[in-house]
Amino acid sequence: KSATRNWLVPLHQDLSIPVAGTPVAGQLDSDALRGWSRKDGSWFVQPPAQLLEQLVAVRLHLDACGPADGPLRVVPGTHREGIIAPRRALALRDAFGETECTLTRGDALVLRPLLLHASSKGNGHSRRRVLHFVFGPRELPCGLRWPEAAV
Repeated sequence: KSATRNWLVPLHQDLSIPVAGTPVAGQLDSDALRGWSRKDGSWFVQPPAQLLEQLVAVRLHLDACGPADGPLRVVPGTHREGIIAPRRALALRDAFGETECTLTRGDALVLRPLLLHASSKGNGHSRRRVLHFVFGPRELPCGLRWPEAAV
């Protein structure tokens, strides 16, 4: 985020993962896979909840992110609730509150993608550049493959 590129992200869970290859009819045929999409030349899909529960995301902050910079806000403990319907997400936020994740340059935030999270538009003048890495099991279900995998 910056003064010229600024956006808000409503309360949500990260339900899609990047995958290698192109979905071809019958090739990756599974009722467990939903929401195929293409973003910046890469394919994404919503895998089974059992896989999402195993993932860990690491957000490496290239810039400081203070209260005025639209930091990530999380609803503690919600990663243990599985996939959450939007109405229930709001109820959980109201019940448990949000924690604002302010960070300094070089800090890493480690979280489960199923954790409910959101962010506001920044009202400061700094940038909020973040590298977002997703880690999961080496083997994926349903014939899926990671686009990049550690050896």
